[in-house]
Amino acid sequence: MEGLKICTIGGGSSYTPELIEGFINRYDTLPVREIWLVDIEEGKKKLDTVGMLAKRMVKKAGVPIKIYLTTNREEALKDADFVTTQIRVGFLDAREKDESIPLKHGILGQETNGAGGLFKALRTIPVILDIAKDMERLCPNAFLINFTNPSGIVTEALIRHSNLKKVIGLCNVPIHMEKTTAKILGVDESRVHILFAGLNHMVYGLHVYLDGVEVTREVIDIITDPNKEGNLSVSNILPVTYDRDFLRALNVLVCPYHNYYYKSDVMLEDELEELQKGGIRAQTVKKIEKELFDIYANQDLDAKPEQLEKRGGAFYSDAACRLIDSIYNDRHDIQPVDIRNNGCIAGIDDDSAVEVSCVITKEGPMPIHVGKLPVAVNGLVMQMKSFEQVTVEAAIEGDYNKVLLALAIHPLTPSDTIAKKVVDELMAAHQKYLPQFQ
Repeated sequence: MEGLKICTIGGGSSYTPELIEGFINRYDTLPVREIWLVDIEEGKKKLDTVGMLAKRMVKKAGVPIKIYLTTNREEALKDADFVTTQIRVGFLDAREKDESIPLKHGILGQETNGAGGLFKALRTIPVILDIAKDMERLCPNAFLINFTNPSGIVTEALIRHSNLKKVIGLCNVPIHMEKTTAKILGVDESRVHILFAGLNHMVYGLHVYLDGVEVTREVIDIITDPNKEGNLSVSNILPVTYDRDFLRALNVLVCPYHNYYYKSDVMLEDELEELQKGGIRAQTVKKIEKELFDIYANQDLDAKPEQLEKRGGAFYSDAACRLIDSIYNDRHDIQPVDIRNNGCIAGIDDDSAVEVSCVITKEGPMPIHVGKLPVAVNGLVMQMKSFEQVTVEAAIEGDYNKVLLALAIHPLTPSDTIAKKVVDELMAAHQKYLPQFQ
């Protein structure tokens, strides 16, 4: 049959309408025949709600895309052309523990950084690898596009421990940075190009170009000017203003998640205040999700609601659907994705995942060679890569000692003593979702 089969695992996610909108908007160049939204039994209510909205959106658009809702993963995966993953093992209750427990011990709690990112990876990697095994049987030639956080670590686990050859990690942060940079320059985003390199949520804009002319210094001066609206932050991270002399010396654009590393004191103070008020990010997201699903349930709604941008998923459709469109059409455009390093960044193993600008072809992304990172950023990137590698090993082997090691060597952890306290408490809190450690 003509047309593409898309399988989205975690289809009951609040992000799904953004994805559906992306496929609808690109139907003329991306002929999607079927979209299978898959979830587990515990998520069936949300799957039905968001799935019916997806059907209404497709009907309104007048495009011949069939939407299927199922809890049968094998049925959905069979002969799929593209598989996207957007799962959360343990739901938002697990995220709340990831964020609150480290804060009680005086270290940052965040779902993809530090202890929170570590334990989200430990819960997620075994599940993702099970999905990969199913794909190896049912759709071995499909592209797996992972949006599940921590995307870089999960992608690395897939690269190292599955037999899939077409694995790509994805994040909306780089595309958000490009769009925001264009906005603060007052130009159309098609005129702006950023060369990205680093890791997921640790990616740098090495060079910023406007119409092919480098404007990195000009952008740095704008975003460090307190009198101008030039912040590159995203909706789910506290915006901060960097010292101009510091960023000029660094001479690259930092991503919003760098706030946790270069502004640790400010971020920790803010999160501790939020914890005392009972308003950590997971609790905020729970409220947003409830509001969103109440909106989604409205039978008259047939479009993605604006409120979804509060969820932190803005530009997901641009990131995921743009990538799939470029692969299908062999566009050879440049996009930032997470992919096997293969010598792209010097000093990082070939089989490690890196987030870099790539030329997108029908064979998949071809990374643009970076070589050595600037010395001022290289150390932090390498330290984080060590953390990621040990985390993957811990998740695969079910090795408690490696969990402790991973957190202790993370740059946001002040001592092994604190690391052990946090690990032990999080291990106990997430026991249900960590069977490899039983």
